[in-house]
Amino acid sequence: MKKFLALSAVAGTFLFNSFSANAAPIERETNNQIALLQSLALGHFDGSITAKEWKKFGDIGIGTFEGLDGELIMLDGVIYRANQDLKINVVSDNVTIPFSNVTFFERDFSAKLKNIVSKNSLETKFNELVEKRGTNSFYFVKIPATFSKITIRSEAGQKKPYPTLVQALEATQKEMTCENIKGTIVGLYCPPYMGGLNSVGWHFHFISEDKTIGGHVLELSVETGEAQFDKTNNFNLKLPNKKNFQELNLGQDLSKDIHKAENDSTVKNQ
Repeated sequence: MKKFLALSAVAGTFLFNSFSANAAPIERETNNQIALLQSLALGHFDGSITAKEWKKFGDIGIGTFEGLDGELIMLDGVIYRANQDLKINVVSDNVTIPFSNVTFFERDFSAKLKNIVSKNSLETKFNELVEKRGTNSFYFVKIPATFSKITIRSEAGQKKPYPTLVQALEATQKEMTCENIKGTIVGLYCPPYMGGLNSVGWHFHFISEDKTIGGHVLELSVETGEAQFDKTNNFNLKLPNKKNFQELNLGQDLSKDIHKAENDSTVKNQ
């Protein structure tokens, strides 16, 4: 049985232990992460866990697929792929995942949304809520809403030798802007100390109500909706048991590349 090195954090205190996918009951109040966003940024697109196994660790989350083949949206226990053309399909159980975060969603609090004019204003509102409840915890958010406008992106799967994340996005990223559309955003907030393991702050993926289109969110405006939050104090990191993962230089500062990958538009690829 393949094993991963697991890094667990409870209220900001890190503990080390070995991990096996079938060895112990899953802790529901946990942000489970496979690999690092930093390893993805360097082009480590090899899948480390199957969709079937990953669904044992949560029912909501975000990520991508082997080869960087589209955007992953997990909602209500179903793993969806938004392909390069922003079209949605349900992935088969044998599809593998190189990077993702999931949890079992249990609503701890909620906030009404109305006339949110931008992604930045949404994040500002969410940051105010987080500051009241603890900025050193993780927060998963589910936002069923009517969006006045939303801009989403996805990308095409890559072949070896893999490029970096930024190179792959610059070459294949496609974008779509939808108006007056109902759907759900699945998002994650990572605290400041996660800067070497993930992207600090908010990360959002979208799936339409009819499950036909979706992707990584670049911009948005919200007419009405309700944001539902799950505050999570446990963290479980699963590292790939692969030689090429061990060869990565994860000590370098990848913050600029990650910011570019999270936020940049490549309108020429529309």
